Amino acid sequence: MERVKFKIEFIFKASPNILYQFLTTPSCLIRWFCDKADIQGDFYTFWWGNSEEVAVVIDDIEEERLRLRWLEAEEGEYLEFAISTSPITGETIMYVTDFCDDDEVEDQKKLWMIQIQQLQKECGG
Repeated sequence: MERVKFKIEFIFKASPNILYQFLTTPSCLIRWFCDKADIQGDFYTFWWGNSEEVAVVIDDIEEERLRLRWLEAEEGEYLEFAISTSPITGETIMYVTDFCDDDEVEDQKKLWMIQIQQLQKECGG
């Protein structure tokens, strides 16, 4: 099965500062992304039920971008949250870049939509 990269865009009312906190703070991550989170240096450990996944930070620019590489990921794959502000509307825009099997793109996009809707509720839009 071929692995493919996809990117989706989400609009937020919350500031880049608040959104960045929801990506980099365990107490915020558990409100929308996972059941439990721990951050030790550049290593993020996430739990969903009894399943544990570890990611390492490969790029982190405060309030702009967080790029993680899952330890179990294929070479060159990553999960990225890129944050910007629309110069016209002033809204915060977050782009999620992820990888999956080519026959799972739509399902993965739906999963991200559910996750991000929860994030929007938690951070005030």
